[in-house]
Amino acid sequence: MRDRNIAWWMIAAGAFVVLVAARPLTGQQPQSQDVMTALLVEVRGLRAAMERMASAGPRVQLAMGQLQLQEQRVTAMLRRLDTIRDQKTNAEREVTDMRSRVEQLEETADRAEDPKARKQAALEVLELKRMVERNATDVQRFATEEAELSNAIAAEQSRWADINRRLEELERSLSQQ
Repeated sequence: MRDRNIAWWMIAAGAFVVLVAARPLTGQQPQSQDVMTALLVEVRGLRAAMERMASAGPRVQLAMGQLQLQEQRVTAMLRRLDTIRDQKTNAEREVTDMRSRVEQLEETADRAEDPKARKQAALEVLELKRMVERNATDVQRFATEEAELSNAIAAEQSRWADINRRLEELERSLSQQ
């Protein structure tokens, strides 16, 4: 019986030791499980952030390229507009100068007593009037081209503003991440 009691006590003591030893392990296991879950969530978050950053890089580069191309288009169109305005101004000046010359020749023809001089002045007046007509047509063409180009520039600047807005949106979305 004594051997039985000793055996029983040994079994009870062993069970107690196992229970005591197992208790810290089972107590740590949920903490370990919580840590693993938290790490897994963190790794997934990092992966998602890296994927967003990786996809944002090409989008930013593409938008920057589009913005630069648009700026070049607008700049080239503005240069062309300046050239057309200069040509129009020169043509208008020539028309004004020719009209003044026509008036002078008409006065000269009216005052001329010599029929040859009168005829010569009248021929010069006719030639100058034709030139005035051609230059006036050029002025009109330049004015039309100027208006069309101004409208095209406005449309291109609107596109530029849209691209710039998209870049700003990308910047905001990246700063929020």
